[in-house]
Amino acid sequence: MGFIQDIRYGLRLMAVRLIVTLVAGFAVLSLLLAVVGFYGVLAYINVQRFREVGVRVALGAHRRDILRLLIGEGLRLTSIGVGIGLLGAFGLGRLLVSLLFGVSPTDLVTFIGLPILMISVAFLASYLAARRATRLDPMVVLRAD
Repeated sequence: MGFIQDIRYGLRLMAVRLIVTLVAGFAVLSLLLAVVGFYGVLAYINVQRFREVGVRVALGAHRRDILRLLIGEGLRLTSIGVGIGLLGAFGLGRLLVSLLFGVSPTDLVTFIGLPILMISVAFLASYLAARRATRLDPMVVLRAD
């Protein structure tokens, strides 16, 4: 009887490991989609502002000032989104407490680590999108109309 119970326990353990691996994989995939989506939104916002950036550069604005302006806007939008997400996670965590295993609904790693990670990712995406916008030749942008 002990051998069969060991086999059943091993199968259950394999099933749990498979589920945890799948959840971790989907979490990484969702983070990747968030990064690509955020970069896409920021790049689109910056494309809409190419004319403004061209005018600013033509009038003598330094590229680092424009970079700071565009990154600041991206981080402002991200901070608003992270704040709304934290409020939603805090509220839903209380509702889903019966589904959480080994984690409290207000886990500090989750509520501190993930916002820091998302803001870091947003900074990188903002920087890449803003750098692309600041490399434009102002004369080309202003002649485009």
